[in-house]
Amino acid sequence: MAPAVTRLVCRFPNCNRVFKNKSGLTQHTHAKHGLKCDANGAFIDQDAPPPPHTDAPPTNWTPYDNRVEFETAEFLFTRNQMSARQIDTLLDLWAATLIKHNDTPPFANHRDMYATIDATPLGDTPWKSFTLCYNGAKPEQDVPPWMDGQYDVWYRDPLEMTRGILANCDFDGGIEYSPYRDYTTEDKRYWKNFMSGDWAWNQADVIAQNEENHGSTFVPLIIGSDKTVVSVATGQTEYHPLYLSIRNIHNSVQRAHRNGVVLIGFLAIPKSTKEHNDDIKYRNFRRQLFQRSLAKIFESVKPFMENFDVTRFPDGHYRRTVYSLGPYIADYPEQILLSGIMQNWCPRCLGNRKDLDGTQPCLHRRKAHTELLIEQLTYKQAWEQYGIIADLVPFTNDFPRADIHELLSPDILHQIIKGTFKDHLVDWVGEYLLVTHGTRHAAEIMDDIDRRIAAVAPFAGLRRFPDGRGFQQWTGDDSKALMKVYLAAIEGHVPQDVVCTFSAFLEFCYIVRREALTEDDLVKLQDALDRFHQYREIFKTTGVVSTFSLLRQHSLCHYISKHIKAVKEPWRQSSRFNALGQMLLTNQRLDKLAAARVDFEACGMLHGSCHHGRLRIHEPQNQSIEVDAGEIIDGPTVESHVELALTPHILELDLPHLPFMIQEFIHDQHYSDDPNPPEFDPATAQVFLGKLTLFNSAAASFHAPSDLSGTGGMRCEHIRATPSWRTGEPRHDCIFINMGVDFDSPMNGLAVARVLCFFSFNYRTSYYPCAIVHWYSYVHKERDPDTGMYVVAPTTTGDDVPDVSIIHIDCIFRAAHLIPVYGPDFIPKISPHDSYDMFNSYYVNRYADHHAFEIA
Repeated sequence: MAPAVTRLVCRFPNCNRVFKNKSGLTQHTHAKHGLKCDANGAFIDQDAPPPPHTDAPPTNWTPYDNRVEFETAEFLFTRNQMSARQIDTLLDLWAATLIKHNDTPPFANHRDMYATIDATPLGDTPWKSFTLCYNGAKPEQDVPPWMDGQYDVWYRDPLEMTRGILANCDFDGGIEYSPYRDYTTEDKRYWKNFMSGDWAWNQADVIAQNEENHGSTFVPLIIGSDKTVVSVATGQTEYHPLYLSIRNIHNSVQRAHRNGVVLIGFLAIPKSTKEHNDDIKYRNFRRQLFQRSLAKIFESVKPFMENFDVTRFPDGHYRRTVYSLGPYIADYPEQILLSGIMQNWCPRCLGNRKDLDGTQPCLHRRKAHTELLIEQLTYKQAWEQYGIIADLVPFTNDFPRADIHELLSPDILHQIIKGTFKDHLVDWVGEYLLVTHGTRHAAEIMDDIDRRIAAVAPFAGLRRFPDGRGFQQWTGDDSKALMKVYLAAIEGHVPQDVVCTFSAFLEFCYIVRREALTEDDLVKLQDALDRFHQYREIFKTTGVVSTFSLLRQHSLCHYISKHIKAVKEPWRQSSRFNALGQMLLTNQRLDKLAAARVDFEACGMLHGSCHHGRLRIHEPQNQSIEVDAGEIIDGPTVESHVELALTPHILELDLPHLPFMIQEFIHDQHYSDDPNPPEFDPATAQVFLGKLTLFNSAAASFHAPSDLSGTGGMRCEHIRATPSWRTGEPRHDCIFINMGVDFDSPMNGLAVARVLCFFSFNYRTSYYPCAIVHWYSYVHKERDPDTGMYVVAPTTTGDDVPDVSIIHIDCIFRAAHLIPVYGPDFIPKISPHDSYDMFNSYYVNRYADHHAFEIA
């Protein structure tokens, strides 16, 4: 649960107002700082309503004829991503069914649909390009091909794209108009959204020194780039996309994927022959091409970094706006390219490349210090002593208040998770086993680790590894998924210090991804990092590695993707020949459809179904429609809510004591509010003779803002209790049960159980949605000291009968994921669906997702 917070003094000059809560300061800053104005920038009455979103009537679907046309285009192009040939086939079949009605489908063919999308007046920021080339001295003979090359850079105006984000009414209520500082009731800092940080606060102080900017809204631009290979097989398919976002948007809105990140460019990728790849001139040209391209792309924003722009915001009002280059998110190769720092040096600090994590803290690099070193030292001295490429000027030097060393932000997925976890730690485990046990026995242990990973029970959103971790092409998502189950799989096969190394690293990664952080969290973060540094020494003492001066691990010290949607999916929709032009057009069409949806929703034109006359089937109350596991959902924020599935099923229950259990359950429900209920007596309790309705699943909705979730931080997952999962084996998930504050539990009143069945029944005037559960008990009151996870075991009664009872589903908090405590013994090949039946004790997997980490 988030702590209560208070805010301090208003940051604006000569304004000494103090506020005890966020709403007070928000109301003040919205009224006084970040003032509403008209389209010309003149301040207006702050209580005035916004101008109309559009002058068009709420029946104007232009350029579509009606709602069916729009939703058909959106479904086929955005959601289904159907090929042009398949669109034509579908429309032909559709047309055939309408001939007898003398009617036609929404579009004649794919060209007709594409033309309609292209005619959408919204989201119409055009693609532009410029060409750069080498203009230095060339040799008289054998000129390298890269010197004669023409390098095209495609981009969309970042100023117009930023204005489009700010005008998106989808973000209303999920955006900050000025920096702020939160404090807990214990007077400790509380960081939740980007604008609560010190950098935004300090930037606003500098901007406010110009009195003309008073009353303006500060908008930091977040930039990211990552060279991408979209098809390994065909070669020549590298792209270098450039992304843009603003950090006024709340974290919860960003995680809901509400078009808060936009593609603004494709950078040029110069190519050379192997003969010239190490040529210093070629390497310098690559660096300068990258820097010059970025400087050129962001030219349009520069005038409004010192003087205000006027743009519309999600609430419909205009405001004066001052922009600034904000954090640049990149992996290490791009960080050194951006900062003008040599390979193996840190672009953020002055740590020596041979001892990056030395015992003494390192000073941070700063623009002024770098410029002074370049001025005072020779080119060679700057290179050798500080790792500085003296003749490279970062593009940020052309923009006010921008220091590239300060702005660099690590790409947590590729640099930390894939880099440190997979490329270092997982590989080191393999090396350790080889060094310690020899080739043959190490291979046997690795095979057992793979069997353990493959045996993990299914869970909502958990990727399956049927063959363990032994696959060739690793992605960042593969590493992120393996992190959730790897720790328990190696425990028993590796020394305690190796297990503790992984535990500390995982704890660091999960704390850093929390939706909000307090000062206490930062202490925990530093403690996790210190333990990671302490325990990883085992890899050095056993001879696995010789040094820990590794940039990816060092980047953890400085931590105190729209990628698929924008590049890989448009690539798949292209013909693969001269694909870039098709990808640009695909992205523009996607933006047009997204902008049209926002506009139609703002006009109230997309409420309900497009088929107003559809038949309504009677649906029982308090039941949910089946959705894919782990979906993000919008809606009001609640701590947790569980509903039975929509469709009942006929099942056989092998529970001879079920009538007795139902009697006891009815008795407990009847006296649930009585502080002194009478004891249950089966001889006098009323017998239930009604009908039971059984279900294969229930949907749990819960507040999980640190995971991918809706704008309110809500997420939905399905809890399964079915005799056949996907026409295969049975699946009975585990759950957290909220037992109340009086329950003796190390997890704040949460118990763990396994669901055997979901059912409901009516008794007299009451409806009871229920679950039959097998209880688990905590083996210890503390977490396991090595893995950091609680351990539970299935409970039995005195005669070794499983401890089973009936609970109301309102007691269920959400699904729980358990992983067997494998121990040192080898295991046979086990089906994941048998995992919960074959072991004596289990870890409560706190790494299943970020919400589980916070509650377990």
